[in-house]
Amino acid sequence: MSGMRRRDIITLIGGAAVWPEAARAQRSGKARIIGFLGTNTASVQEQWTAAFVERLRQLGWTEGRDVIIEYRWAEGRSEQLTKIAAEFARLKADVIVTSGTPATIAAKRTTGIPIVFALSSDPVRSGLVANLVRPGGRVTGLTNRSAGVMAERLDLLGEIVSGLQRLAIIANASNPEATQELEDVQAAARGRKLDVVAVTIRRSEDIAPAFETLKDRVQAVYVCTDSLVFINRVRINSLAQRARLPTMYGFRVYVETGGLISYGANVTDLFRRAAEYVDKILRGAKPGDLPVEPATKFDLFVNLKTAKALGLDVPRSVLVRADEVIE
Repeated sequence: MSGMRRRDIITLIGGAAVWPEAARAQRSGKARIIGFLGTNTASVQEQWTAAFVERLRQLGWTEGRDVIIEYRWAEGRSEQLTKIAAEFARLKADVIVTSGTPATIAAKRTTGIPIVFALSSDPVRSGLVANLVRPGGRVTGLTNRSAGVMAERLDLLGEIVSGLQRLAIIANASNPEATQELEDVQAAARGRKLDVVAVTIRRSEDIAPAFETLKDRVQAVYVCTDSLVFINRVRINSLAQRARLPTMYGFRVYVETGGLISYGANVTDLFRRAAEYVDKILRGAKPGDLPVEPATKFDLFVNLKTAKALGLDVPRSVLVRADEVIE
């Protein structure tokens, strides 16, 4: 799989010198413990993890010396989240890093440890924080959704799928974050006068029947982000191609495995910024005093191989804006 990449070169400012707190930890032989709750797999999150560790190093924390990072991977299985959170409690972690609302809820319910979420679609509506400016409690972090991102995704689909009028939205009804996304996409679709077919799933066995119900009813499918979707991403893309349906996602990993297009927050940047929250908390800041910040960088990925299989001609107006085109 080859790709053409267009990226801004980001220069991160931060010295490598060990800060006083880290130096004291080094001298005392007691490194701080960070629980890193990965919702997917180590390989999928490798780039995000590397960005997090590098930014920590720039802020004066060296892994294995000043901090010990305990990595645990849920591999897309939501039932593992509470077990992992309980393990971090037993390890007496100083802070837990999560991504996604379900993982953050599990950590919040299971532990009394400060939590930094690297991404959450709507932390207020999910009950993770009281408000964005003063979160309160022991949870803070970054939100990966901007006010107009759902509308932008639908507009991109409309550029690729000529005369788009009928849209399917697939969401895991068991995941509050996915159902919130479903509601937001429905609202954006109404604003564009699109006819929407909402399809909910709860388990892997629901996916094939869901696509059966969509045959000849819609022109494209918007798939809400979720761990169940992640586990079944190859299957979903295969069924979508068989049904001749273009797909829209929020993250690159789904486009790598045959989805047509994704548009969403740059997760690598969010994990880099999450390290800054961790740094502040390890130096004594209270999570509830640290405002939740929005994503500021967004990425567009297009799979031309999938477009060709679907008989679609992706317009130049989309290709020139893409951060990566998979061929």
